[in-house]
Amino acid sequence: MPAADAASDPDGERMPQPGVDVPDRRGRTGLDLVGRDLDRNPRVRVRDVRVLTSNWYVTRATTFDYQHADGSWTVEERETYDRGDGATILLYEPTARTVLLTRQFRFPVYVNEHPDGMLLETAAGLLDEDDPETAIRREAEEETGHVVGDVEHVFDVYMSPGSVTERLHFFAAPYRRGDVLDGARAGLADEGEDIEVLELGFDDALDRIGRDIVDAKTIMLLQWAALRGPFAAARSA
Repeated sequence: MPAADAASDPDGERMPQPGVDVPDRRGRTGLDLVGRDLDRNPRVRVRDVRVLTSNWYVTRATTFDYQHADGSWTVEERETYDRGDGATILLYEPTARTVLLTRQFRFPVYVNEHPDGMLLETAAGLLDEDDPETAIRREAEEETGHVVGDVEHVFDVYMSPGSVTERLHFFAAPYRRGDVLDGARAGLADEGEDIEVLELGFDDALDRIGRDIVDAKTIMLLQWAALRGPFAAARSA
């Protein structure tokens, strides 16, 4: 029986599927309805949506008709991983030319050839039920201990559009040196977080790109800061 199908009882009756017919562990139902009403692109006609998994996040298989540039139609199927949208922020000190990053263990990169799974990153997290600015203020304080003041919205990006639905909202904000100490520990213990806060010179951080800074969102924000952000004028002077 395909993994996408709901289980059956010994009499062959279809069992209720969590997240579809009955609530899953997050109280959700109707997860198979997402995408069925899309009509913004006349070249795409959604036929069917199947929920493959609904644990904390949701994996779906969607079957749709797609019209190619030559006018022909084909039937396509795509799996999508829906973990919700997120936000990230670069905390910087313009005078001292420093940035605050975090270091924490990431199992997915550890299992995919990263030496120890300890990634250098900008503070980030999922929106959950919050708007992007509220969410990134919450995440920045949880992950660095810094209470963010005014924030600048930088851009929004789809991080892995081939399979992941997530849209990430990028922000930047200044911080005051001394408010957060290099090497401080942060994170929510009840969520298994054990986060180290690092204060790096901005030029040092740029130099680490591709070596020990290999996280996409962090690289994007550092490059934005160098090209158009708080360090752009100083670098071009």
